[in-house]
Amino acid sequence: MDTVMALVSGALAVNACSPGRYRYNSPMHITLNGSPRDCATAITIAQLLQEAGYGDRRVAVELNHEIVPRSLHVSQILHEGDQVEIVHAIGGG
Repeated sequence: MDTVMALVSGALAVNACSPGRYRYNSPMHITLNGSPRDCATAITIAQLLQEAGYGDRRVAVELNHEIVPRSLHVSQILHEGDQVEIVHAIGGG
């Protein structure tokens, strides 16, 4: 899915979290894997994963230096200034 749509404060936000893109509402600023990123307010970890291209892949997510269980990705809402690290295993030998 290329665009994630979220209803934010009564306005439709397209591309809920993307580097440097402005949405209808003021963006929320987070850090994703060490890089600044603008997001729509009230985005969840699951929405961020979808937007960042991780979709349904098995990843570990750290939010402000604490691991977030996969079962909470859908309900964990991000906030201004949050630091998110996404780690995924790469096969090989």
